[in-house]
Amino acid sequence: MELTDIIFDKAPIATLTVNRPAALNALNKSVLEQISTVLREVRHDTSVRVLIVTGAGDRAFVAGADIAQMSKMSTVEGLEFSRLGHRVMGTIEDLPIPVIAAVNGFALGGGVELAMACDIIVASEKARFGQPEINLGLIPGFGGTQRLPHRIGQAKARELIMTGDMIDAKVALELGLVNYVVAPDQLMAETRKLAEKIASKSSVALRQAKAALRASFTMEEDAGLRFEQESFGIAFSSEDRVEGTEAFVGKRQPAWRHR
Repeated sequence: MELTDIIFDKAPIATLTVNRPAALNALNKSVLEQISTVLREVRHDTSVRVLIVTGAGDRAFVAGADIAQMSKMSTVEGLEFSRLGHRVMGTIEDLPIPVIAAVNGFALGGGVELAMACDIIVASEKARFGQPEINLGLIPGFGGTQRLPHRIGQAKARELIMTGDMIDAKVALELGLVNYVVAPDQLMAETRKLAEKIASKSSVALRQAKAALRASFTMEEDAGLRFEQESFGIAFSSEDRVEGTEAFVGKRQPAWRHR
C-alpha cells in the first residue's frame, strides 16, 4: 500500500508520523490501513529496536477520528471503522518492541487512544488530551473505555469520558496518563534520547518484559504471574542473560548479543 498520509523512517529507532497536518492528523480509514501496513513491516523486521509514533506539524498529535468521514457512514460502516481502529491499536500493543508516543499537540478521541496503545507517552507542554466523543453522541471507539481506566483509574476515566473534557499536559502527568512533559522544541530530542536508552538494553529482555506487562492487562493475576515465570525462563535461557550476569560480576558494560 502506498503511504500517502504516513511517513515511516525505518531505522533501529524508527519513526511513524501521521502526516495530515491540515486535518490535524485525523484518523480516517485510509490512515488506519496505512498504519497497519507499517506495523506489519515493523513486526517482521528485527533490525527495528524501538518505534516512535508522532504527528506532523506542531498543532496535533492526532486530533481524533475523521468526523467528516464518520458523518457519512452507515451503522455497519461505523462498526467496521471501530473494529479497524481496535485492530490497529491492538497491533501496536502486541508489537514485541517498545513503542513511544511523542505527543506534540491535541491528542483527542482516537488520538489519545493511539497514544495509550503505546508503551510510554512523552508529551509537549502544549499537548492536550481528551475523549470528547460524548459531544458527538458517541463513545470512545478505539479502546478508550478500556485503556483509559487502566492508565488513570476508574474515577477520573469515567469523568473524562462522560464530560468530554480536555486536560493539559501537566494534569495528564499528575494522573499518570503520560510519563514525561517536555518543552515543545525538545519533544523529539527527548523522546529519541529515551528511545536510545531503551534500545541499549537486551532486546530479548525487552521483548519478554513487554509480553509480561501486556499479560497484566489481559489476564487475571494468577495467570499473569504464571506468564511472568515463563517469560523469565525464556530470558534466563538467552545468551544475553549469560552476558548480562557475567558483565555485572566482572564490573563491565554488557555487550548484548540480542539472542
